[in-house]
Amino acid sequence: MVTLFGPDPVVEALQNALTLLADGGTVVEQRCLDLKEEAGRRRPGGVVLPGQAHNEAAAKALAGECACMANTPGGGALLVGVADDSTLIGTQLDAEWLRARIFELTQRQITVEARDVAVRGTRLLALRVVEAIEPVRWKGRITWRVADRCVEIDAATWHDRRSRGLLVDWSAQSSTVLTRAVRPQAVEIVRDFLRESVDPGANDLAEAPTPDLLRRLNAVTGDGFLTNAGYLVFVGRGAPAIDYIRREQAGADSTDRVRRAGVSLIEELQTVFSTARPHNPVVHVSQGLAVGQTRRIPERSFREAVVNGVAHRQWGVDDPTVVEHLGNSLKVTSPGAFFGGVTSENIINHPSRSRNTALTELLAAMRVAEREGIGVDRMVTDMLRLGYPRPDIRETLSPAVVATLIAETVDEGWMAWLNAFSDPGTARDLRRLMALDLLTRQGWIDLTGLAASLQVSEGEAQPVVDGLLHLTVEGTAVIVVVEGTPDGAPAAWALTSGARDVLDSTYGSLPPRRARLSRETVALGYARARGRISSTELGSLLETRPTNVRRVFQRLEEQELIEPSRPNRRGAGFYYVPTTRALGAWPDSPPGRAEVS
Repeated sequence: MVTLFGPDPVVEALQNALTLLADGGTVVEQRCLDLKEEAGRRRPGGVVLPGQAHNEAAAKALAGECACMANTPGGGALLVGVADDSTLIGTQLDAEWLRARIFELTQRQITVEARDVAVRGTRLLALRVVEAIEPVRWKGRITWRVADRCVEIDAATWHDRRSRGLLVDWSAQSSTVLTRAVRPQAVEIVRDFLRESVDPGANDLAEAPTPDLLRRLNAVTGDGFLTNAGYLVFVGRGAPAIDYIRREQAGADSTDRVRRAGVSLIEELQTVFSTARPHNPVVHVSQGLAVGQTRRIPERSFREAVVNGVAHRQWGVDDPTVVEHLGNSLKVTSPGAFFGGVTSENIINHPSRSRNTALTELLAAMRVAEREGIGVDRMVTDMLRLGYPRPDIRETLSPAVVATLIAETVDEGWMAWLNAFSDPGTARDLRRLMALDLLTRQGWIDLTGLAASLQVSEGEAQPVVDGLLHLTVEGTAVIVVVEGTPDGAPAAWALTSGARDVLDSTYGSLPPRRARLSRETVALGYARARGRISSTELGSLLETRPTNVRRVFQRLEEQELIEPSRPNRRGAGFYYVPTTRALGAWPDSPPGRAEVS
């Protein structure tokens, strides 16, 4: 039930309990094993009511017990549907619903594996709870198991246990499996990855004898056993770790599938990469007088998304990492929630921390993936450079982390525009790329919005703005300060019409992939973000006279999207503010038309 390749006391205790119950015996609860009935089913007099698939009272009771078990060294298991005296009560709880509810009720800290088991014709649920990295509070208290019950402890005691090394990276622990179990096919694939690297050190490592190779990769412990990470990569867990599915379009039957059992993780990865490559065609990209080539989904981005899906996942569940290759998009669903403070709002720049440090480092050492903390940056850069949307990486209630890459058509006009900038490194500068992408989609930036987009502080966003102020494209400034902002208000900068004209010209006779925003869309976006907009500000945003924007304001007022700051609409300092309707309805249905001059 959990990926540990040495003896696992929790699995052993659970299996022994199931054997005893099957024989009609009595199970003795212990620190790592708890028997549980569903809360709310037993009535006075001992009458047990029929079970239901969704039982909120049971979910809350089990969430508290799971929090206690997660705080306990080594974690543990709950066997649901069994009374304290080992009477089989059974359960009808839906496993996936319960798993999601426990995740939510514990503030998204606990991911359990929930598995159906049958004992003498009675359905039970086995919940495997892995040890927590940080203490999990339930109703404001931290508890852990002592013998067969939960007792309260203080945070200092819990952290003291951690500081004494009782919480360790599972992937670095010994598997108690000797290196002779390594699959020769896995070793050869690793050598191939190393040989493909441009790093001379990797090429030297590729030719090392197998014992030296494993040792230099830190895949073995000091006493000669494979680490859990080493076992996973070179031997495999038995069940498939990856499920790759290829479909030409949504709703179509799969045309290729990779779901290999009984092989190593590195063999699974290699098979996925080789199977996906013919479905990820090479496209030709004009770059001035030269013609370059790239895969539709950049190969480095494809590989990073898949590898991250196995490197950072929760290995305490048996579910595979699902890789859906649909048309020109890729969706990787990785079991387990975000870890170590990472969220979808900070994943690009948050200090990297893996729940599987040894595994992550092993994959990087084999040159299968980027070093920890670099891969997501590179993935975003590669996608933006080709004019694609930024990768979407978010957490679901399952819980799982889903990374989506959409690569429909390379935006050659955007690429040509980037190559025309005065700084030739623009196309490789992630933060500048993100800022330019925002400018073309919004028309303007300020430090607040830019910092949120870059996932940095406003102080870190300021040098990006400074760089753009010194940047030109075909001799034209890229951004200009927006005039008319109130004294003391943060500055804003607009994309110049000259820079926009250069971008439009790169598409030749074709319609620009990044169409100009309507005047109404620019105006309302600015007003919503900054809480106000004046005719001077809008004139500066559009590079026209303030007197030429009255009709824009009239149209937005007619749609009840803005309102005047004072009824007489006169006097110095007059401006408009967004209405409640605008704040709630836009930008899902932006006003105006694209391409308004």
